[in-house]
Amino acid sequence: MGRVYTPENITSLGEDEIFVFGSNLAGHHAGGAARTAKRLFGAIEGQGVGLQGQSYAIPTMQGGVETIKPYVDEFIRLAREWDQTTFYVTRIGCGIAGFTDAEIAPLFADALNLYNVRLPESFVRELEKNSL
Repeated sequence: MGRVYTPENITSLGEDEIFVFGSNLAGHHAGGAARTAKRLFGAIEGQGVGLQGQSYAIPTMQGGVETIKPYVDEFIRLAREWDQTTFYVTRIGCGIAGFTDAEIAPLFADALNLYNVRLPESFVRELEKNSL
């Protein structure tokens, strides 16, 4: 079986599935995937970090890539512990926050081979390119 990626548009989730999205620390889920998380998957207004409903917020608006890494690392720790849950990581940081796939994808290198984490195809391509 080949690698499974995060679908482009997620509108529903199964019982043990989580939508992982980029947020801001204030938890204003007004646009992009954050808005989808709030509308469909239980993201809580005012909560900018972590698990909420069937979603998980990773802050991306507070500075450079180095400020995002600790939040991604925390997410990866959770994904390892919650190995019966499937996590769909969206292209966090690559929309409103203005980062590129090449900047964000390396943060998820440790998640690449976790069987319960789905990454965007663009992140996987970057990670595979970097490992050559």
